[in-house]
Amino acid sequence: METAAAISQFTDHIRTVVDLRDDEAALLASSVTFATLQPKEFLFTAGQVSSHMRYIASGCMRSYYLTEDSEEHTLQIGVEHWWINDLYSYLTQQPSRMYLQALEPTLVLQIHRDVLEKLYREIPAMNTFFRLKIQSGYVALQERTLDNMSTDTFEKYVKFCTQYRHIEQRVPQYIIASYLGTTPENLSYLRKKYASRLS
Repeated sequence: METAAAISQFTDHIRTVVDLRDDEAALLASSVTFATLQPKEFLFTAGQVSSHMRYIASGCMRSYYLTEDSEEHTLQIGVEHWWINDLYSYLTQQPSRMYLQALEPTLVLQIHRDVLEKLYREIPAMNTFFRLKIQSGYVALQERTLDNMSTDTFEKYVKFCTQYRHIEQRVPQYIIASYLGTTPENLSYLRKKYASRLS
């Protein structure tokens, strides 16, 4: 994707939530930087501080962390028009425990936190935009937490496929298993056992 098209897509995305004047859209466009990633390439890794808000213009990414025995736990999978970050590291400016990795060729638009603080003053609508985004992210996180405590693995997989069919077909099964909190072997077993429900 060309950067000009990515900028246009990005400002259109913002405008689906809040109103932006043309001069505000131009200022916002001048405030972003780009990161181009290849599959398996990292945007940042554990130990670094997340200093940007990140919007996926094209491609697919995931965030994950490693346990002490190097087991991967995927926290977020994101595709076009999604935001992906370690929000805890961004807000606290503490080193991240997470890895942010591309799963496909990916173009990310980034806004540094210092620049974003300035934009909050110059474009008040950006305050509203990120407040709403963080609120919806918190709701989604709480829903996922409750599902993890009360829903069996296969039902979580069915819900994932129903809500994110466009993602499920693009992401390796071992990453989906990691996201659901199970093993690839168990997910494969459940998919075969309940194949009729998935067709």
